[in-house]
Amino acid sequence: MAAAVQRNYLITGSGRGIGRGLSRLLLGKGHKVFLLDNNEEELSNTTSLLSKTHRAGKDFDSSICNLRNPKDIASARDKASQLFAGKLDCVINNAANTNAVGAQNLADISLEDWNASIETNLTGPMLVSQACLPLLSKGSCIIHMSSTRAFMSEPNNEAYSATKAGLLGLTQSMAVSLAPQGIRCNAILPGWINVTNECKQADESRQAWEEGLTEEDHGWHLTGRVGKVEDVLKAVEYLAESDFVTGAEVVVDGGVTRKMVYPE
Repeated sequence: MAAAVQRNYLITGSGRGIGRGLSRLLLGKGHKVFLLDNNEEELSNTTSLLSKTHRAGKDFDSSICNLRNPKDIASARDKASQLFAGKLDCVINNAANTNAVGAQNLADISLEDWNASIETNLTGPMLVSQACLPLLSKGSCIIHMSSTRAFMSEPNNEAYSATKAGLLGLTQSMAVSLAPQGIRCNAILPGWINVTNECKQADESRQAWEEGLTEEDHGWHLTGRVGKVEDVLKAVEYLAESDFVTGAEVVVDGGVTRKMVYPE
């Protein structure tokens, strides 16, 4: 299906998870997508799948990219510029380091792990946005993928929660700074978006989206189900198309952050 208005999207962390799902769905709607990821195996698998239905080098392209390396980012930007003929409509800063989520007690977090999260989840989006500015023009936008963990948390999420909260500050600041250029900046805050089926292992086992989810998982949400990547896509499309919306925070969580939870 051709898009009503074809847009050019650059998406970080698109080898698996939400980023992969968004890339697949946006291509299916007739948009062009440039995929970035630091996981060569997952990115190769994803591009191989996409090549079955879309033209590599014309509809989409990709680049291995370490967001902690400015040279990698610049190289990927240049390759994306070739695909898009120098015009980028939307940057989606989706990639995140999640290695420390729930894995380390606060007393045990190493400076190395902390810095890996800061540099990937917060500095990376700033560097990618900065690098892409020459390709952005009036009417284009930047979307930072934050999280509801920016303002609610489970134990041992310090690095992840801090960086996702930092993205909200980055969003409002960039919205103000880029307004004279006509470039908008917004944030999406996903809750539980089940994307365990969006990876190489799931492809090989032919895992269905609902596999592993229980009635309790779905019932925990006010909307009666766990989130899908299609829910995030709707937020992306809204922000990409809405020229009167900037500096906004769009929560996509099935109402969970509005639900009070008391001890049983």
